[in-house]
Amino acid sequence: MKKINFKRIFYILNNWFVFFLLAAFVVTCCMTLFITIMSETLGIVFTEENISTAAKLTFGNVILISLLFTIIDAARRKLMVDRPTKRITDAGKKLTDGDFSVRIQPFGDSYAYESFNSIIDCFNKLSEELGSVETLRTDFIANVSHELKTPLAVMQNYGTMLQAPGLSDEKRIEYAKGITDNSKRLASLITNILKLNKLENQQIFPVSERYDLSEQLCQCLLQFEDIWDEKGIDIETEIEDKIYIDSDSELLSLVWNNLLSNAFKFTDNGGKVSVSLTADSNYVTVAVTDTGCGISPETGKHIFEKFYQGDTSHATMGNGLGLALVKRVVDIMQGEIAVESSVGKGTAFKVTLKRSETIGTEKAD
Repeated sequence: MKKINFKRIFYILNNWFVFFLLAAFVVTCCMTLFITIMSETLGIVFTEENISTAAKLTFGNVILISLLFTIIDAARRKLMVDRPTKRITDAGKKLTDGDFSVRIQPFGDSYAYESFNSIIDCFNKLSEELGSVETLRTDFIANVSHELKTPLAVMQNYGTMLQAPGLSDEKRIEYAKGITDNSKRLASLITNILKLNKLENQQIFPVSERYDLSEQLCQCLLQFEDIWDEKGIDIETEIEDKIYIDSDSELLSLVWNNLLSNAFKFTDNGGKVSVSLTADSNYVTVAVTDTGCGISPETGKHIFEKFYQGDTSHATMGNGLGLALVKRVVDIMQGEIAVESSVGKGTAFKVTLKRSETIGTEKAD
């Protein structure tokens, strides 16, 4: 048995009563004005019987008019309010149940539905954004799990092999080095994840201070001296002296270290890595160029995405977080980063930042 909706009945009676009062007021005013004009202008005298009959007819008309208005208002509300509201609430229930593919079809270009279409447009954008966030979350978890498992599996295998009896010193050193390298890779991955998470959640606030960017670039470059010596890489520098900027030196050091690290990783033995720093009155530009394997145009569109690795043959050389971290830091510093690359010819990253307002200001050594 269907349950009686007393709330709905009360709402209908309430609407009818409102329309009844409105119609009674309007009709009473009109009838009073009509009788007054007829009496004063034409001299017609209305008897008590005539007035009583007119009052009854007027009351009946008021009831009919109010009923008619109530029916029209109910039909209007059913089509213009209840129908779009139900469509939105049904879609909202699906969204709360985790169906981020749900979209609401707008109600055309009618002015009557303009407000609902605005709500629908916002809802569809919200659903699309939530779908993107869910996809990123799923991919992030999958990629993190994979990136964590790989070095752990390698360390476990090397640890097992180290337990083999009669192992030579050469093999022992090789296996121990494998464990050390993969533990460093694991530590780097966790560090980058934490830093990127803090940056994206605005938990790291840049502290701007004036410092010598030229000196910072040289210091970052010298940290890779062992690598370029080992691989016989030719270093070419063109760094202007005493270039000062107002920025967070600690965060920017992440940018230069990641760009230089990639340059040395992907440059073959005997290759060349170039670092340049140029400046004009408003901006400074740092360029890191290598003669490594290069990247394809398709890969270039995604290299700043988390965990993206276009060339799986180099997957063991990184975790796909470095450039995402670089892009986020540069964005926070209100700078720009661009990449130019050709497969087999090398890659060039260019970072552009604002220069200090007071040009030429030097700190005392």
